[in-house]
This record gives sequence, C-alpha cells and structure tokens, in this order.
Amino acid sequence: MTSRHLPPQPAAPSRRTVVKAAATAAAVALPVLGSAGAARAADGPAFLHGVASGDPLPDGILLWTRVTPTPDAAPGSGRGADTTVSWEVAEDKGFSRIVSRGSTVARAASDHTVKADIRGLRPATTYWFRFSAGDGSAVLSPTGRTRTAPAAGATVGGLRFGVVSCANWEAGFFSPYRHLAARTDLDAVLHLGDYIYEYASGVYPAAKYVVRPHEPRHEILTLADYRTRHGHYKTDADLQTLHATHPVIAIWDNHEIANDTWSGGAENHTPDTEGSWADRAAGARQAYFEWMPVRPATEGTVYRRLRFGDLADLHLLDLRTFRSQQSTVGNGSVDDPARTITGRAQLDWLKAGLAGSDAAWKLVGTSVMISPVAFGALPAHLLEPLAELLGLPKEGLAVNVDQWDGYTSDRKELITHLRDRSITNTVFLTGDIHMAWANDVPVKAATYPLSASAATEFVVTSVTSDNLDDTLHVAPGTLSAVASTAVKAANRHVKWVDMDSHGYGVLDVTAERSQMDYYVVSDRSKRDATSSWARSYRTLSGTQKVERVNQPVR
Repeated sequence: MTSRHLPPQPAAPSRRTVVKAAATAAAVALPVLGSAGAARAADGPAFLHGVASGDPLPDGILLWTRVTPTPDAAPGSGRGADTTVSWEVAEDKGFSRIVSRGSTVARAASDHTVKADIRGLRPATTYWFRFSAGDGSAVLSPTGRTRTAPAAGATVGGLRFGVVSCANWEAGFFSPYRHLAARTDLDAVLHLGDYIYEYASGVYPAAKYVVRPHEPRHEILTLADYRTRHGHYKTDADLQTLHATHPVIAIWDNHEIANDTWSGGAENHTPDTEGSWADRAAGARQAYFEWMPVRPATEGTVYRRLRFGDLADLHLLDLRTFRSQQSTVGNGSVDDPARTITGRAQLDWLKAGLAGSDAAWKLVGTSVMISPVAFGALPAHLLEPLAELLGLPKEGLAVNVDQWDGYTSDRKELITHLRDRSITNTVFLTGDIHMAWANDVPVKAATYPLSASAATEFVVTSVTSDNLDDTLHVAPGTLSAVASTAVKAANRHVKWVDMDSHGYGVLDVTAERSQMDYYVVSDRSKRDATSSWARSYRTLSGTQKVERVNQPVR
C-alpha cells in the first residue's frame, strides 16, 4: 500500500454551513450508484458494491470498497486478477482540495475488497472520498462523504448518531438506512449487529413471507458463502447510500456467523452435517473484516473504544467470541460465576475503560440487552410466541438466556463496578431483540425503584427482522399492548417497549443529557416506506434514569 498526505488546503466551511448546503444538495453530492462503475460492469473493472467509511478518529478514517475486476469475479468466486485501486480524500465534493491519495492492490485472497486507513486529517471535519481502478482511463467509484471525530481533548457541544440493528434481507427492504442517509446532521451511524443473516432462503422468515430472496439460497457455511452473502447485501441501494453518506461504526452479533453463537458453537450449527465450527466461524469472521469498514481489535475481535472529544467515550463490545454456551436444562445455571458473556479480558478492559474515562458520557455498544427482564407474568398465549421470537427456553424458564440475563455473574460484576466506583452517565446502546425499549439498569431489579439504578439502556428495534406482530402474523398492536403492559408491570425499570415496529434510532448527546429518538417505518415490505417519529426518551446527566420527552431533538 502506498499513500501520500498533501499539505493542508484552505479551511473547509464550518460543519453547520456544510449541513445547510447538504440539506438541499445531498442527492447531487452523493452519486451512490455512480454511472462510471455501472457503465464498465460488462467489460472491465467496476465498483458494484459501493463505498464506505468507518471507525472515525480525530485524525483519520477507515475507507472501504470492493472492485469487480471482470464480470466473472463475483464475491466469493475466487476469480479475478489482482487490480490496482487508488483513492483520493478531499475537503470538497469536487475534489479540488485533495488532502490524501494513495493506492493498494485488490486481490482475490481478500475477495477484491480494499481498505485504506487514512491518517493526517483534521478533527471534526467533513471529507469526500472516492476510488479508481484500471489502467488508462480509470474507472471511478461512487463518491462518499465521511467525517472525522473531534479532537480527544476538545470541548464538544453535541454529538448525534444513527443507531440500527438486525437487517434481514428476506424480511423486507432497508428503508431505515435510506432515511438515516437523508439526514445531514449525523456524526456517524452505529450498527449493533446482525448486519447479515446466515439462513437458507425461506427459513427466516418462512418462504411464503419472503419479500425478496437473498444469495446464495442455501445456508452459508464456508468463507465463499459468507463473502457471497455480504456481497449480495451490499448491492442494496439503501445500504450503499447509507455507507456513502456517513461513517459506520459496527459490531457483530450472532447472525454474522450463526444464530445464538457462543465461543464453541451455535444453536444453528450441527457439526455432523455442517462440518467444523472452528472453520465456519473463522470464515465468517474473515469475510466480515473483508467486507466491513471495521478495524479489527486484538485477537481479531470487534471490541474497541472510540473517543469523541470530552463529550463521549464509545465502548464497543464483542459478546459472541468469548461467551460460554447459553444455559439450558442440564447445562449450568444462569448464575454460575464460571460462565461468562464477555470473557475475563474483555470485562476487565471494559471496567478499566469506564473507570478511567473522563468523558461526560460513557456509551456502551452492546449487541444484546443488559437490563434484566422477567417474562413469566405474560399470559400463556403470548409467552409462547415471545419465547419463539426471543429464544426463551422451552422448559418453562422465562429468561432470555442469550442476553445478559443468561450470564448474571458478569452483569452483577459490571453493575457493582459502576456503583462502587461512582461511575455515572453510562448508557448502553443495544440491538438484537427486534423491539424498541427504554430502560433503567437497576442494581437490584427485585426491589426497584426502591433501590438504585446504575445506568440506562436504549434498545433499537430491527431494520426488518421479525418482531411480535410478524411472528404472530397479526396487525400491529393486536396483542402487543397486552404483552408490553405485562412486561412493564413485571419489570418496573422498563419504561417503554414497542414490540411491533421496524425502524431506527437517533441518539443525541450533550453535556446535559443523552436522548434517543425512536423512528418507525410504514411498511418493511415496501421499498419506498416512509418514516415517522414514534417516541423519545432521555437520561439527564447524573440521574441514571430514563424519562419520556414529548418531541425529538430538532
């Protein structure tokens, strides 16, 4: 890889100026399905899977693309010659003020994906980037826009993140991505996992409910399979638009590998018929790092930490690589201190990072819910479909053992750490459960609210993946009102739960509060689904409690 940083150009316009201008010109500024790449798809190098950026630093950003050297060099095929790919980073969308350029080689060994870790940039600055490939008249990629993080010690007045999780291709269209891409006020988008799904076509959802089939049609097991599925996802126009508009900060959950993944296997893996778990997991993780704009941390995991000035530290967790197998009858208690969801090293890393943070807010990106939830008070006709949806044990134990509820020793240690070290303003940001929640995280759930809250948690619903009304095949609100009322009655720390909607969140952070605005889309089966605001909850600084707000942040 070669790169060259150019001398600083004249100062770029302020962020607010950029935001104002972009509000009327975003479609022109971002030719996401660029005609140049599409025109060359039949006869030479092409950029068919868009461009992306991620993991913003004060002085840098990670750029990503995938080049198709020849028409037969499809993702996962192993075909296609080595191809030189160059990049440019500029302070303007016309690329008249280029600040960094370089080149690398896209090889079949990495599925012709390319990453460029650009450094030497200015903090809290919007940049544009593009790639080129081919000899002679180079083929240009679509143009992307990205943004660096504030300087580590800078005073930051506000941050705003899009928050998403659980995007099942077969269950619907990715319109939440399109609506987030249309916003010009975001610093980044946080993807909390289940970016892809591993199932065979027609398994989840069932064949008659499939909105659009994915590729390959069979369950993905090999490195080539995972590459093909990632490549197929990145043909989605709304997903490409999101990646070309905002830096994405991603962690994985389970479906990037297989349902209910743990360190030694998964619920959706049968060694007798599907081969080695170690080989499958290694292939899935390799494909993930090839296809996602993510910097791998130590040991090839996704747990890492990003800093946003003095306002927020973002601690990103990997809750699959090191966890013990989920508890079942005859397989250990959820309270067994020998069982872990984080692994010892990661839990120590998180505790040290929270204790050592001098940021106003400690944000924790976690793929599964940390708040305790008891489902036993639900009527039987609702508990059964919820058990199916949430993966509750069928033996009558109404606890979601795939969440932190299945690993109470780790949760108790972490919450005790927050309480004993007087660590305030910790907010967990969570996906996985296909529902939207706003929770206090109690020190002792049984006595709450008479006992303290150690943190708060905002859970976003799925982009498309099935939730309660989808599972029951009933109209939204038909049964969820009864179920949500029962859940809140049994769990006093749960302030709100929406069991039926699909959509996304927008987290707005200031020194005074962290607020999650929840948005829902009109119909996941419609490509042109509209978006509307549903609810907002905030945590005021120092309170460790959520409260409802009557309007979203403007």
